[in-house]
Amino acid sequence: MLKAIWNGAVLAQSNAFKTVEGNVYFPREALNWECLAESSTRIHCPRKGVARHLHVVVDGAVNADAAWYFPEPKAAARSIAGHVAFWRGVKIER
Repeated sequence: MLKAIWNGAVLAQSNAFKTVEGNVYFPREALNWECLAESSTRIHCPRKGVARHLHVVVDGAVNADAAWYFPEPKAAARSIAGHVAFWRGVKIER
């Protein structure tokens, strides 16, 4: 089982993850939504589509745009539809 952890909080935990281009994507149902907040940041990836970001919030500390997902991925990224990945200091551990 993999976990995404930041500031001691488990943000996501699942055996049903996907790995794409070195990033671990967790299914949405595996997320701890109490630690996530929508962001207005959008990034366009030519191969995957438009990514939306989430802020990670733990005990009042904010890790801005530390998670992302593709709400409508292009065909090349259909395998990560409904999945969220992390970066910016979020640790992925077993």
